[in-house]
Amino acid sequence: MSTGEEKAWEDLNNLNPSDVCRKAQVFYDKENSYIVKSFGMDFSVHPGKRAIKNIQPEGEIILNKYSYFFNLSALCCLINAKDIPLSGKLVKPAGLKGGAIFFRGSHVLPLDKLAERYGNDKAGFIEKGKKLNGNLMNYGDASVELLPLPGIPVTLILWLSDDEFPARADLLFDSTCEQRLPLDILWSIAMMSVLVIL
Repeated sequence: MSTGEEKAWEDLNNLNPSDVCRKAQVFYDKENSYIVKSFGMDFSVHPGKRAIKNIQPEGEIILNKYSYFFNLSALCCLINAKDIPLSGKLVKPAGLKGGAIFFRGSHVLPLDKLAERYGNDKAGFIEKGKKLNGNLMNYGDASVELLPLPGIPVTLILWLSDDEFPARADLLFDSTCEQRLPLDILWSIAMMSVLVIL
């Protein structure tokens, strides 16, 4: 467990569960766990046991394959939750303060892979988005709004390839994202959102 994760568990354990539930739009069950939704699947986050578990079998892939991105993001989402409405105004990661991190070295989001995979498969992109409990949007040639964690919608936009241009993909956040979470956690959430749809 990373020191960041250790500290996050400690911080979460010191918070009042009813405050966390109200701000983070989550539930607290009789097992003393927070029930957090990610891509439409329920996960239990138990501060006392420092354990995150999938409630539905489909959620196992998130914990097995993407725990590096998911675990700390879920904890930070609970700790930092703000009781503010979404703006509905979408922003690119480059427009965030310090957003250049999304375009450097190992932090580069694999949006080119997404474009490559679905550049001629609009139906496949939409179907995968729906499987992840996404809402279809009206951007590009196809777009889907995913909810990797409460209050942090991520919109993925696909532009199909044609005779003039290769396929491309974009990722957008709600403009309130910076008020809700630190930039490194937003990066983790963005990375996870692209990887789960690939």
